[in-house]
Amino acid sequence: MDSWIIAMMLGVSLFLGAIALFGFLWAVRNGQFDDEKKFLNAAKFDGEEELNDAQKQEEKKERLKNNYRPE
Repeated sequence: MDSWIIAMMLGVSLFLGAIALFGFLWAVRNGQFDDEKKFLNAAKFDGEEELNDAQKQEEKKERLKNNYRPE
């Protein structure tokens, strides 16, 4: 490969990386990732049946993991 192709690819990748970093920082500053209500509502409105189902699924996963014997 010619060195100008490598330099062009490096320049384009740095430019695109800078755009992505700028977009991420903009989103953080504007509160795009703040979703406190969703977490609080999910914890507040979980019923007993959903919690018991989640516990049973975790126990089943642990049993399967403990009984797994690779050949």
